[in-house]
Amino acid sequence: MKYIKILIAVIAILVIILVVAKYKFGVNPPISLLEKDYHGNLPLDSLALPEGFSISVFADSVVNARSLCYSPDGTLFVSTRSEGNVYAIKDTDGDYKADKKYTLLTGGNMPNGVAFKDGNLYIAEVNRILKIENVESKLANPGTPLIIYDKYPTETHHGWKYIAFGPDGKLYVPVGAPCNICESKDSIYASITRINPDGSGMEIVHSGIRNTVGFDWHPDTKELYFTDNGRDMMGDDVPECELNHAPKEKMHFGYPYCHQGDVPDPEFGKNRKCDEFTPPAAKMGPHTAPLGMTFYTGNMFPAEYKNQIFIARHGSWNRSKKSGYDIMVAILNQDGTVKETKPFITGWLNPKNDDVWGRPVDMELLPDGSLLISDDYADVIYRVSYKG
Repeated sequence: MKYIKILIAVIAILVIILVVAKYKFGVNPPISLLEKDYHGNLPLDSLALPEGFSISVFADSVVNARSLCYSPDGTLFVSTRSEGNVYAIKDTDGDYKADKKYTLLTGGNMPNGVAFKDGNLYIAEVNRILKIENVESKLANPGTPLIIYDKYPTETHHGWKYIAFGPDGKLYVPVGAPCNICESKDSIYASITRINPDGSGMEIVHSGIRNTVGFDWHPDTKELYFTDNGRDMMGDDVPECELNHAPKEKMHFGYPYCHQGDVPDPEFGKNRKCDEFTPPAAKMGPHTAPLGMTFYTGNMFPAEYKNQIFIARHGSWNRSKKSGYDIMVAILNQDGTVKETKPFITGWLNPKNDDVWGRPVDMELLPDGSLLISDDYADVIYRVSYKG
């Protein structure tokens, strides 16, 4: 009885803290105190997709599933952030349901990023890049990863990293701002960097980027596009998060001086003008937290989706009315500018009561052209397919 009373008291305190946080500071996180809002099977029928598309669960019980990368030999590598683990998942019988899961890393320091090249798996922790050589030959016993670079900042605020190899064969590694809003003296912060596959040659490629957790290169032009999360504490509707386009190197995208291309920061905006910086290719909505993005290069989906950008909006944490929690698609013009953005999958957020049951994070294509989506809230990986 004593422990029950203590538990009830703790829950009551948590409820009070959340209520105060929501109404005093605008915090409105997608959490359930005791359990998820669903029981057993996920409510996939509540998800709305364009006609002809369907969604299923490719892998379940992947707690805190975050970044995805897929090897030519059919291994899906899955990172986590809060769990500290990295997994390898395989569908050995080809039924589009994962049936094997291997643990490659445990106890990592926010190992959010995974990238695969030449048989090797690269893992990004907060301040270092790890490598597991010839990883698919030893999934059951991968051993201790090699450390190829360990000079990134150690701050955990925006310290988790998405990584990917670019068309130049180098590994691109972002470094987020170590704060909500601040002017850092060290140029490494709020940037996208790159290193050689052996860890040498670190250089800053782009600046003024608060926190990007997803990027990809146009399959034809090889130009970089990336998401960026806007700052907090300027109200429910300002600023908007961003999809950015970098057709050349050494570009500056405004942070901390200018947000969404046209909103000066109330503290640092007096130091620089918005027209000094590259505006976003598209505004992605306030506090929607766009994370993973990928160009669709498969052949399963209708032709209108070819070489267009799918974007996972993870969802707001401090907006009084939740926003995001969906998959968007950005339609490009011939010159690479964004013609429009529109919803592709909705339904993880119920706008009527603000309840949330899933948060999409990252995406990866399977060889058949179907699209995998990780969800770090429902702890699953979905597969989206098209039959017409």
